[in-house]
Amino acid sequence: VQLQASGGGLVQPGGSLRLSCAASGRTSSRYSMAWFRQAPGKERVFVAAHSRNNNHAYYADSVTGRFTIFRDNAKNTVYLQMSSLEPEDTAVYYCAADGGVIVGRIRSASAYAYWGRGTQVTVSS
Repeated sequence: VQLQASGGGLVQPGGSLRLSCAASGRTSSRYSMAWFRQAPGKERVFVAAHSRNNNHAYYADSVTGRFTIFRDNAKNTVYLQMSSLEPEDTAVYYCAADGGVIVGRIRSASAYAYWGRGTQVTVSS
């Protein structure tokens, strides 16, 4: 499966942004989908994921209540709706997919075989 992330940009603190990740090659409903982010000089960290096994969403503590992950299987696309953005949210955001992710590893980057190119999100006034 090929993943294409888009929707990044520059936004002011407190603003909102929606990222999209379009999957091609295989039906995205067969995969658990996730978003990770990497800030300059830091490791890639988990942001949010949607499990194909139990249809549940999972979030990092830092984004709970502000970000929402949802998918449109008809469009083979997963979205990350980001609200109340903070400068600390500035990073390159990556989408990831894998058909065999167990719930216990859904926050682990190593559990995902497929990755898209990142999209830059900058939160600044």
